[in-house]
Amino acid sequence: MTVQVSYKNKISSNNIVLFVDHIFNTKPIEKYLTNIELNYVNGLIKQKDLKKNFHLFEVNSKKKIILISLKKNLKAFEIENLGADFYNFIKTNNISKLSIYSHTIKNEFQDDPTGRFLHGLKLKAYEFNFYKYKRNKNLILIDVFTKKNNNTIKNEIRFKALEEGTNFARDLVSEPPNVLNPKEYVKRLLKLRKLGIKVTVYNEKQLFKLGMHSLLGVGRGSINESFLVTLEWNGNKKNKKELLSFVGKGVCFDTGGISLKPAKFMEEMKYDMAGSAVVAGLIQSLAIRKAKVNAVGVVGLVENMPGGNAQRPGDIVKAFNGKTIEVLNTDAEGRLVLADALSFTEEKFKPKFIIDLATLTGAIIMALGEEYAGLFSNNDELSNKIFKAGEKVNEKVWRLPLHKNYDKLMDSQIADIQNINYSGGAGSITAAQFLQRFVEKTPWAHLDIAGMAFSKKAANLNPGGATGFGVRLLNQLIEDHYE
Repeated sequence: MTVQVSYKNKISSNNIVLFVDHIFNTKPIEKYLTNIELNYVNGLIKQKDLKKNFHLFEVNSKKKIILISLKKNLKAFEIENLGADFYNFIKTNNISKLSIYSHTIKNEFQDDPTGRFLHGLKLKAYEFNFYKYKRNKNLILIDVFTKKNNNTIKNEIRFKALEEGTNFARDLVSEPPNVLNPKEYVKRLLKLRKLGIKVTVYNEKQLFKLGMHSLLGVGRGSINESFLVTLEWNGNKKNKKELLSFVGKGVCFDTGGISLKPAKFMEEMKYDMAGSAVVAGLIQSLAIRKAKVNAVGVVGLVENMPGGNAQRPGDIVKAFNGKTIEVLNTDAEGRLVLADALSFTEEKFKPKFIIDLATLTGAIIMALGEEYAGLFSNNDELSNKIFKAGEKVNEKVWRLPLHKNYDKLMDSQIADIQNINYSGGAGSITAAQFLQRFVEKTPWAHLDIAGMAFSKKAANLNPGGATGFGVRLLNQLIEDHYE
């Protein structure tokens, strides 16, 4: 369902939405309500009957009054969640046109609560219905009765950027694998050039010359070509040397290769490119809001398929940084893609930090479920910043250890490193230990988002399906520390 928001200097709908709190003032709306309606609203306030989030007063068949209760000391993400809940409320009550009036409350928040409320509502309204015979073409029209100022306009642009970036990531993750192969993915990334993003595409011949045999090995069994794509946003002309980098795993479909996965739930492996989708969505968001920061996104795009030329268990490949990898399991392919992407990013861009995102291990779901992404880092300062950003936007991460003692589980007898820990245990940690070998000196963090990229159940701002987890988190990190 599509939500359209417009700002008006008057109440234009018979369905009036009022925010109420412990300091509620009806005077500004007296001209819009009858005495009976005012008495009803004031009665609720006096009785302190505002425990529920939403109160619907049906005046007649054409007019409704909805009260939205704002509790004291609400955090920013709680206001966004309230907006998401309100979307479900108006859907249930078949309300498609409404006017929001927010001047009845004392603004105790750092920024516009109405903007945050609508931000949550619009994220919750996301649908992926491109392949349905009958699409939901219904509209929800929301008029906001407010005086627009610079802060309101700034917030509107910011929230729009985050919505478009998050939904772009969701769209990519939701696409079926017969549509979004690496080549099609590249086409969609090239469209970001219209936003001022520099998009550079490396094909297989170029990757071979660069020595990215770890990445190339993953895609050998597929008829679809593998690629590495860089997305550069240069928004800080004064300090071109300070560059932030984000690396994403883009396995468009993961069969496991020769180490074939079980058939049950294999269809979910179209989500194995979610890390790359988040990186693309983040760079898009930065460009839309013209963020005063220099950032590069690097995504490795491959398809892991069995085939006559597929990589075999027991193969040894040489990565971009010269290290050799013994491939013991072709289903531990994401780390092979990231190995080349990480070392390439460090050498080419010399960034201030590297943050990679990947649906890397099932073990992280066993450890943290669908509540936290796994965080691994070689830098305490960067790790703490990511953690706090996640708390702000309710995209939570939890740090797990890295330690040299785990390295022995990944040491190979005939190569520099093996791609899987066969000893058992610490699956997510040893995967992160593997990645760490491909970052030399740069502050680095790895986010294992396997439990967060997709949800079968609706939750908070997610209607169910692809979540776009990470776009808002990393944007918050940038806003807080690097702009």
